[in-house]
Amino acid sequence: MAEPMKTWVDGREVEVPNSIPDIRAALPEKRRAEFDRAVGEAGVHEIHAVMRHWMFEAVPDAEADAIEQRLLQDEAERRDAL
Repeated sequence: MAEPMKTWVDGREVEVPNSIPDIRAALPEKRRAEFDRAVGEAGVHEIHAVMRHWMFEAVPDAEADAIEQRLLQDEAERRDAL
């Protein structure tokens, strides 16, 4: 089982889903097929970014987009360093 993650949304602490089943369950039904496709099509180098994108989408937050962009940039820089 994945270690629980938490973040703050509108001044309150909330759990962030961080496994494929938990993220899928937290998404609106109409977004689940897209999530399934994204996870199913992700390669080994993309899966972390795909998971981060969807876990933050499952917990709507105005700051999440900025955090996601920073994480994606960090990951791209790490890959470039390899």
